[in-house]
Amino acid sequence: MKIGMIGLGKMGGNMRDRLRHAGHEVVGFDLDEDLRDVDNLAAMVAELEPPRVVWVMVPHGAPTRSTVEELGELLSEGDLVIEGGNSKYTEDVELDAILDPLGIGYVDCGVSGGIWGLENGYGLMCGGRPEHVEIAMPVFDALRPEGPREEGFVHAGAVGAGHYAKMVHNGIEYGLMHAYAEGYELLTAKDIVTDVKGCFQAWSRGTVVRSWLLDLLVKALEETPGLEGVSEYTTDSGEGRWTVEEAIEMAVPMPVISAALFSRFASRQENSPAMQAVAALRGQFGGHAVTMLDDAGSKDDGQVEVHHGAEPKEQDPGETRVGAGEDGGSSPAEVADDAGPSSGSGATEGGTGPTSGSGDTHPG
Repeated sequence: MKIGMIGLGKMGGNMRDRLRHAGHEVVGFDLDEDLRDVDNLAAMVAELEPPRVVWVMVPHGAPTRSTVEELGELLSEGDLVIEGGNSKYTEDVELDAILDPLGIGYVDCGVSGGIWGLENGYGLMCGGRPEHVEIAMPVFDALRPEGPREEGFVHAGAVGAGHYAKMVHNGIEYGLMHAYAEGYELLTAKDIVTDVKGCFQAWSRGTVVRSWLLDLLVKALEETPGLEGVSEYTTDSGEGRWTVEEAIEMAVPMPVISAALFSRFASRQENSPAMQAVAALRGQFGGHAVTMLDDAGSKDDGQVEVHHGAEPKEQDPGETRVGAGEDGGSSPAEVADDAGPSSGSGATEGGTGPTSGSGDTHPG
């Protein structure tokens, strides 16, 4: 089968190679002159034979939309466009509405496998009309892993269903990754555990938590022992956000995936304003010492604040925050002296704030 491929980056380029290894002809276009086979989309379409099949692997949003719109002008009735990027399922409906009146088929296909897909095959989740999916089955069979089709490919439903399934897949991925990450941190925090990598490696066969993600974590720990030098800053592709948005829309409780997404947000903040507010509130209602960025002496005695495998937050030169002493407000001791009672204590002497829930600041 002959197919056009638009977007030859890490995923698209490997997919082109896997298709070629399976005996398919691929005419590829990319903005990078060193990667492409033809110089423009018109030349790519001219190389294909009806019914033409074109696979799009460019960033979602405007790049995908403009590409599909141009293909709508170049292709003919009976041809097929497969959107294999990470478009939101609602965008698929819009793109299909552009092509359907022209008699051009549209299939959305969520693709999982990352940089390892060339060797191992890709998990494929498609949405679209059955007759359009059937046209592309030789391509799907070449890209998916070896073995039963249903273990690497699904026609999930109507247009948009493929990317919806991929969205949920990525949300689950967020949760799994974060569970492994939390387990990793707890193992590193306990001094009696001396072989953290070995623990994860021992789980890779025969245990209920074995998975490819676990294998990749072991590989990461082999390449970078202790993850030395790796920044905690973690981005998100957008699909995790869409998954949580859908959970809210559909009233589906999703605490694990939501927490994993929000943890990524937290990883990008040097000092969280929300947690600053929590610390200040503890000082106000309970008289708890408020740890200032330049004050390491206000921590609770005997309580582990940061385990030995982690680094405590450090203050940048000249950095202050609300309540930071002479120039920035009250000192920790002053905040504690003026604060109201701890929740439920009932003692109000010397405090200006109400007891928890009383709403009354006047005596009597």
